[in-house]
Amino acid sequence: MPPSDASALPDSTIEILAALVFAAVLAAAIALIAGGLIRRLLASVESADGLSVSVRKAPIRFVRLITFVVSMIALAFPALAVVGVTVPVELDPDRFGAWAAQTALRVGVILLLALTSTRIVAAIIARAEHEIAAGGPPGDTERQKRAQTLGHTLSRFLVTIIWVAALLMVLRTLDVDITPVLTGAGILGLAVGFGAQTLVKDVISGFFLIIEDQVRVGDVAVVNGTGGAVEQINLRTMVLRDLEGTVHVFPNGEIRTLANRSKDFAFYLMDIGIDYADDIDRALDVVRATSAELQQDPEFGPLILEPLEVMGVQDFGASAVILRFRIKTTPLSQWRVGRELRRRIKHAFDRDGIRIPVQQVEVKMRK
Repeated sequence: MPPSDASALPDSTIEILAALVFAAVLAAAIALIAGGLIRRLLASVESADGLSVSVRKAPIRFVRLITFVVSMIALAFPALAVVGVTVPVELDPDRFGAWAAQTALRVGVILLLALTSTRIVAAIIARAEHEIAAGGPPGDTERQKRAQTLGHTLSRFLVTIIWVAALLMVLRTLDVDITPVLTGAGILGLAVGFGAQTLVKDVISGFFLIIEDQVRVGDVAVVNGTGGAVEQINLRTMVLRDLEGTVHVFPNGEIRTLANRSKDFAFYLMDIGIDYADDIDRALDVVRATSAELQQDPEFGPLILEPLEVMGVQDFGASAVILRFRIKTTPLSQWRVGRELRRRIKHAFDRDGIRIPVQQVEVKMRK
């Protein structure tokens, strides 16, 4: 047979193998360098401020694989051309190599940047979660849960934005007209914005409600004049349950007033009436002694943060002198401590002959 044209393969494949091996080795070296740089970048971000977060191997492997493939495509044809080998394919090797060196390389860089950005965002959010959770008292699992909820929500939102932007950049690099896509997305976003104004308002209000730590699950709060225990705090709604067991659901955007009755500490306010004939100073001493005994009690003592505060004479009633007291307790313990303190004060008054007057009506008979 007559020899074929210049694009024919040589008799020996050693030159082809040598060129491909050289290109593969060089591509592998580039992939290792890129993986190492990404690993160092992620490790420096994730280990900042003493926060120990293990760098995941899956993203590093993905970076190496993408880098290796793009580099191999970009180096294969030039390596074959160096040894004087042309591949008998219909594609023009020079044009294909130029495309691989430009377009494919740009696509790979965009994907690598998107992946790196998502990992950096995840590391920053993880550090923020750690700082928010560490800002509360030890063992505050509720604060940790809220920090995780906020972190996951932010992470999903930012990762979605990053990958959507990366997809549009890839389409643009591949010479795909993205104008209709942007136009349709703008119209859709405008329609959704008009139709979901209330939902967006609720979500934004819930976001700030969580991040500002205004109320927690388990707190006793008064929302828009309705009191109860907080059972759920979501991005859109807050759920209260009152003493009768009725569940009240408030959209976060509709919360006008919020009073937290159990944040950090609580006060139990107590008014006690004594007879006008009794000694006020003696009654105050009896209440102080009773409160001091309660504070030494192993069951109620840990719930009391400070000694009883005597605020003095509050009012002169129709049949009694009103004395006001206040005692500081741990959150959600004020009612329990107050009921026990009232019980002991009643016994102490009975023992010392201090009378708590009752309403009396004097009737006079006339002829």
